[in-house]
Amino acid sequence: MSCFTSEDLRGLQDLGDLSPTPNPGRERLQHLIIGSEQGVQGAINHLHLLSYAERIEWSRLFTIPASGLVILPQPGEVFSYLLRYRQVN
Repeated sequence: MSCFTSEDLRGLQDLGDLSPTPNPGRERLQHLIIGSEQGVQGAINHLHLLSYAERIEWSRLFTIPASGLVILPQPGEVFSYLLRYRQVN
């Protein structure tokens, strides 16, 4: 699955190679966190504290344009969505 803004696909070139060489015995999973800048950074920090992913492994933050996002799945890929609320100070 790849995720693009509908206005400018070229802006995502900063992500680098979205299709790395597959590793035998490993499945590629892609994670998408959408929220405020503080919320996204907080989720990334929490996943780091759980030793799930290093902060440096995440892409830079992208602003979602008013036109939204287009998600293009690869054949056979599925999608699951989790909505959580966090306390705002």
